[in-house]
Amino acid sequence: MTYSTLDYELRDGVAWITFTRPERFNALDPAMARELCDVANLCSSDRRVRAAVLTGSGEQAFCAGGDVSVFADNLDTIEVLVKEMTTYLHAAVSRFARMRAPLIAAVNSVAAGAGFSLVTGCDLAIAAEGATFTSAYTRIGLTPDGSSTYFLSRLVGTRRAAELYLTNRVLSAPEALDWGLVNRVVPAADLQGTAGPQARPLADGPTAAHGGVKALLQSAATESLETQMELESRAIAAAGASADGQEGIRAFIAKRRPKFTGH
Repeated sequence: MTYSTLDYELRDGVAWITFTRPERFNALDPAMARELCDVANLCSSDRRVRAAVLTGSGEQAFCAGGDVSVFADNLDTIEVLVKEMTTYLHAAVSRFARMRAPLIAAVNSVAAGAGFSLVTGCDLAIAAEGATFTSAYTRIGLTPDGSSTYFLSRLVGTRRAAELYLTNRVLSAPEALDWGLVNRVVPAADLQGTAGPQARPLADGPTAAHGGVKALLQSAATESLETQMELESRAIAAAGASADGQEGIRAFIAKRRPKFTGH
């Protein structure tokens, strides 16, 4: 599949998704929103995808959020434009969140606005040492989109989320690590080399169990204790009945490395 605003490649069970508008700081325009949605649908439907990496091209940005120049050119119809773009963006986030394969953000540089939101919606995040993170929405009189009002407070707490939204504070990569926004910080030259080896074991792992973990983490903040435990009971029972679950049990007893197939 060929896209105009991003690259998509499936290698050894890992889907590599790269924003390719470096001249616009990889900012989202309507075409990118639609193409990201298409890729998310593909990743969530293709059983060969067992892990995914989301990153940006160039050295200036992971994704600088919505393309403000597009907004400025369409002020008379901006309400319709933004609704259209967020329809595709939010569908993409939903598919990524609900798919079984874990999604890793490899943040090469600036993550702002919707780019910042996309990082919060990923399952894991690795940042280059020079990467920065900022909400930036209220700086231009807008409110957040792209899922961050759902995910951000879960990652950093409500007080810190409010600070990021209301003051547009810019976090350095070490600060983002300290706040719990990312899992690791690595030299820029090592970013791709770190993301790949992190994705590879996930792609070789029990994909259905990974999807079960994602679903349980998403429900935990809103369900009662008893309901969450019932969901845990159903998930672990289903995992135990799956081919990968039974392979994992057999391998443990035989003291060998399991060979998971994603089923």
